[in-house]
Amino acid sequence: MAIAVAVIGAGFAGIGAAIKLKQKGIDDFVVFERGQRVGGTWRDNTYPGAACDIPSQLYSYSFAPNPEWTHTYSGSAEILDYIDTMVAEFGVADHIRFNREVSGLSYDETAGEWTVNFTGRRRAVKARSVIMAAGPLANPSFPGIRGLDDFQGHRIHSARWDHDYDFTGKKVAVIGTGASAVQIVPHLVRQAASVKVFQRTPGWVLPRVDMETGEFAKSIYRRIPGAQRLARAAWFWGHESVALGVVWDTPLTRVVEAVSKLNLRLQVKDPWLRRQLTPDFSAGCKRLLMTSDYYPALQADNCRLVTWPIARIAPKGVRTVEGVEHQADVIVFATGFEVGKQSTPFPVSGIGGRILADEWRGGAYAYRSVNVAGYPNLHITFGPNSGPGHNSALVYMEAQIEYLTEAIATLEQNGWKALDVRDEVQTEYNRNIQKRLGATTWNSGCQSWYLTEDGFNATMFPGFATQFTNQLARVDLRDYRILVHESAPHGAAAPAMSG
Repeated sequence: MAIAVAVIGAGFAGIGAAIKLKQKGIDDFVVFERGQRVGGTWRDNTYPGAACDIPSQLYSYSFAPNPEWTHTYSGSAEILDYIDTMVAEFGVADHIRFNREVSGLSYDETAGEWTVNFTGRRRAVKARSVIMAAGPLANPSFPGIRGLDDFQGHRIHSARWDHDYDFTGKKVAVIGTGASAVQIVPHLVRQAASVKVFQRTPGWVLPRVDMETGEFAKSIYRRIPGAQRLARAAWFWGHESVALGVVWDTPLTRVVEAVSKLNLRLQVKDPWLRRQLTPDFSAGCKRLLMTSDYYPALQADNCRLVTWPIARIAPKGVRTVEGVEHQADVIVFATGFEVGKQSTPFPVSGIGGRILADEWRGGAYAYRSVNVAGYPNLHITFGPNSGPGHNSALVYMEAQIEYLTEAIATLEQNGWKALDVRDEVQTEYNRNIQKRLGATTWNSGCQSWYLTEDGFNATMFPGFATQFTNQLARVDLRDYRILVHESAPHGAAAPAMSG
């Protein structure tokens, strides 16, 4: 017999969805997690210095406030504790099944059910609805550099950190200068004999002022929940205003750049190094980097920034295009994740056997980032064009979870077989999204992980967080085909809304 909902992934999105399902009276669901514990990207990213660059008050769910945050910005361990606390307090632990790696989804039109397949010998599961909450930052990505497998030393990816490896006295090469790298490098510089950081393009860096939260503030948050809501709102609107300088290229963009350049001048004294660290694209085109430790680390006696392009990985180190081979005992790859801009994390087949990865080959798309026409009752968290460039991802994620669980609750309460978003509605929505993206900094000419190789932006939402959440404030059934079971009484669905 089919369960009501299969949730794939027990990270922030999966746990949030589980909580909302219970709150809407749906208890017949299972969360399938490929790992051995909850946490998603915060379980996997345990490299030294791993932390969030969004303030803790904002990088949390509004329905699960945490008065115990210890700093303005939380480290990965504290965020993981927060997720564990939500699992316990909202009673969703019994719904989670670990070591269940989903290998594929297929839809049965007649039954109106999804078959969830797993790797190994796990028995398939039937579900009326599926929430794909695997997240975009799940699978590490190694760069397409020649000779990657020729290296005879030790290789570590930032998302699969080797805590048993001792960096003391070692020669370290770090490939990548993004959000993870700027957190890792300062720690490596304090431990290794030498660190060489290989930079393809510099990023815009803003100082990160991380203050400890005192016991007095915590006690206020515990006794007066409204005070914490007020603090969260202040952070939200502060970040929301940043959109005017980073989502679109405006005079405020020059202000962001001026602050970043001043920060660079104050922290880096060498003019040539400053030049190497100055971007040639607008602030916001790539992800802004929040750190106060990275620039000082680059100027340490045992650290060197290398800006020559990498030609290949050699057996003993990294060879750059001018012919220099930089020997290393270990290479740290801070090179991000395989973000599904043109594919799915596993095969997904919908109505008529259509394959979602084939349809996304030119760039992923969805209706309001949550649903895709032809794949009834399939819901996606952090789906296409739901990425924020200026605000908390959890604000966006919470809106998606509220929307999709409301759709599932509506389906279950009415006994319908399926909700399938109308193709013409989806097409118009995405036409508008891509038109709006053309005016954003992300599409202004730089290369970033937001874009496909041919420049299609399947990642970011071109607007304010309030615009994104407002579009998900209610489920408009006119946007969907309502499919009913053949045995349903005549008139179970209004003709204007039926398939």
